[in-house]
Amino acid sequence: MSAEYQVNGSVAVITLANPPVNGLGLATRTAAVAGIKQALADDAIKAIVITGAGKAFSGGADIKEFNSPKALTEPTLHTLINVVEQSTKPVVAAIHSVCMGGGLELALGCNYRVAAPGAQMALPEVKLGILPGAGGTQRLPRVLGLEMALNMIVSGTPVASEKLAGTALFDEVTAPGADLLAAAVAFAGKVAGIRPLPKVRERTVDYPDHEAFLQFSRNTVKAMAGPFPAPLQCVEAVAAAVTMKFDDGLKFERELFMQLVQSPVSKALRHAFFAERVASKVPDVPADTPVRAIASAAIVGAGTMGGGIAMNFANAGIPVKLLETQQAALDKGLATIRKNYESTVKKGKLTQEKAEQRIALVSGTLDYADIAQADIVVEAVFEEMGVKEAVFRQLDAVMKPGAILASNTSTLDLDQIASFTKRPQDVIGTHFFSPANVMKLLEIVRGKETGKDVLASALALSKKLKKTGVVSGVCDGFIGNRMIEQYSRQAGFLLEEGCLPEQVDKAVEQFGFAMGPFRMGDLAGNDIGWAIRKRRYVQKPDVTYSKTADLLCELGRYGQKTGAGWYDYKPGDRKAYPSEQVNAMLVQHSQDIGVERRKIGDQEIVERLVYALVNEGARILEEGIALRASDIDMVYLTGYGFPLFRGGPMFYADTVGLPNVQDAIAGYASGRHGEAWTPAPLLVKLAAEGKGFNN
Repeated sequence: MSAEYQVNGSVAVITLANPPVNGLGLATRTAAVAGIKQALADDAIKAIVITGAGKAFSGGADIKEFNSPKALTEPTLHTLINVVEQSTKPVVAAIHSVCMGGGLELALGCNYRVAAPGAQMALPEVKLGILPGAGGTQRLPRVLGLEMALNMIVSGTPVASEKLAGTALFDEVTAPGADLLAAAVAFAGKVAGIRPLPKVRERTVDYPDHEAFLQFSRNTVKAMAGPFPAPLQCVEAVAAAVTMKFDDGLKFERELFMQLVQSPVSKALRHAFFAERVASKVPDVPADTPVRAIASAAIVGAGTMGGGIAMNFANAGIPVKLLETQQAALDKGLATIRKNYESTVKKGKLTQEKAEQRIALVSGTLDYADIAQADIVVEAVFEEMGVKEAVFRQLDAVMKPGAILASNTSTLDLDQIASFTKRPQDVIGTHFFSPANVMKLLEIVRGKETGKDVLASALALSKKLKKTGVVSGVCDGFIGNRMIEQYSRQAGFLLEEGCLPEQVDKAVEQFGFAMGPFRMGDLAGNDIGWAIRKRRYVQKPDVTYSKTADLLCELGRYGQKTGAGWYDYKPGDRKAYPSEQVNAMLVQHSQDIGVERRKIGDQEIVERLVYALVNEGARILEEGIALRASDIDMVYLTGYGFPLFRGGPMFYADTVGLPNVQDAIAGYASGRHGEAWTPAPLLVKLAAEGKGFNN
């Protein structure tokens, strides 16, 4: 049952019951309409209360029905709201916990609203690249006023019900701890005989000089929205609530909604929304797989990564011990953690008290025996197999039975690391991204012997740490770094053929990346890539690389940390300044290898970098390293600064059309370093079948 009907004296109570958040799916809408009709047909019923079961009034549209015929099957949300609004008996919304999207639009269609304190009120549709499409942009300004409603709709940010007490949105906000349903039924009894019934649609929006305010809002939103069209369309829809009759405004809202739903940006945002939810589902690891309790943690290595990872645990309230071999390194690591927290306090993002609580959860040690009882230990030492081996043999000897042994390796063979222990089932990869206390991605690497409960525990931990956990199989570089290697190879080849670092970075940043490959290299440290390439030269001598990055490292230009990389840097200034020395070195190198430099357009730069990601992503998918194309997109959206409005590399390739991607790859295969452009068999197959990676 998706809506329950009960009678309380002369009041009918309709309870939305579609867990977890009472999404307004077809069955729920149908049952709610039937409930209202039943109440209207019963002369003994004088008023109606609508509420939600469990932990929500309603979270809005049922996301399971997105992009399906059910979303448009009668009764639609519009029809349900219409039935509520046309009721000849008063309808009272009893709002608690969560009232968002279509849930709030339904409440606005009721005659009265009674709310419990702490209910989260929001119209978050803008975050999916759309706008409220069931009257939200027309009704909310009529109860909250133009300015407050516009802020809520353009930002999509939830506001607690008590902050909206005193506005026309609520007729009553109950006292903390009071019985909401009893209060709503009592309220319904009081208003049962009042006629005419109040309707939000009949209110007007009164705002002096609204034109000036709306124009100011357009200018502000346009400057901030960048490539996202929805925020500006939200302003236009809200403007209609002031300037048009209600029914005309409703029609205008619907037109804008339909335009946005079809837009590539909204499709990309909706793809990312679902991709994030499905990433934690592993076909052979059921949802009820038991997980291991993680109440304490340890980190081996107090460097930049180790310290950042420790902060994640402290932020989640989990005590963590940092292990180092030298007191000086340990002191430095702990001091950096304190400095990071103090800087967050200075920025006003954390109270001094909270910062002190978190700092207190982090302690240090030089002795493996001190970490033996931790529920999970994360190794964050130098990316070299011999170093990892020494650590894991030691962990195997000291850690308690059942402890999870995790490695933060970014490229090395996790199965080999697991083989250094007598408990490979307890070993898993937890690849955090730098800076670890900021980046959302956690690449969870499943070894061939990793226990299902260990994998389920790592996925549960990622949620606790507020990370997006994506599962990867074992291969060199896993999902993210294996793909970025092909991207970086192309960036290097572009430098040999005629580009300068600033041109490549600018083209990619205009496409929407947070940072181009060369600024990214300078931030991460160019010596890290150099170490990986030196290993590749031995292991994969047939793979070609541009020598430009090696020449840069030979000059000692490792990036921001040395004050010079692909760009020049000034003390205390992170801005990248084009380097005459580097650019002269690149021109000379082209001459040395006999390549005539040519003018390269931005389209070629973007295609070569992005399609290099896509082609390698297709191989990763085919090999089963990634479970699904959307997981690859999630890795790139949350860990590598791929533009959100393009939905990730695999989704972007679907948007362009795989035959077009294949044609471009064929073109580049006939150019210099064409050997880097063998199309992935899966790409060729899907292009021939007229399919995409995500469908």
